[in-house]
Amino acid sequence: MVEYIKDKYVISTDKSKLDVEAIHAFLTTQAYWALHRPLEMVQKAIENSYCFGVFDQKKLVGFARLVTDYSTFAWLCDVFIIPEYRGQGLSKWLIECVINDAEVKKVKRFHLATRDANEFYRKYVGYELLRNPERWMERINPDLSELEYLKKLTNLPGK
Repeated sequence: MVEYIKDKYVISTDKSKLDVEAIHAFLTTQAYWALHRPLEMVQKAIENSYCFGVFDQKKLVGFARLVTDYSTFAWLCDVFIIPEYRGQGLSKWLIECVINDAEVKKVKRFHLATRDANEFYRKYVGYELLRNPERWMERINPDLSELEYLKKLTNLPGK
């Protein structure tokens, strides 16, 4: 566990400090990539990731999550600062802390997906478009549409 301090803010990798319900509330109501994500999915994702919480005193005001093997690959995801704390440089500081953290500083390849923050990540932390996008592939489970996936995770009755 590590903590970074700047003015009145703290960034911590201590998962016990995370307000999972606040993270879930933000992701499922304000994050275009995670709308309607079940709480159980958020909890499991946090359990299996390297996480960074941004705090004003004990109040969670931001978050970032890395899915990583700590050596060759890291996927940066679920990054946010709550609206009332934006404009103070917290996003930039959070991402700098993430990529310079001792646990992942030597990871060879960092990835992320964003539809609206490309310039931010390019300018402040050196992200670039994929060098060889034609080599990258993805697989979406054909047996699980998004709704079916959510039903399965939350045990919702089928229609």
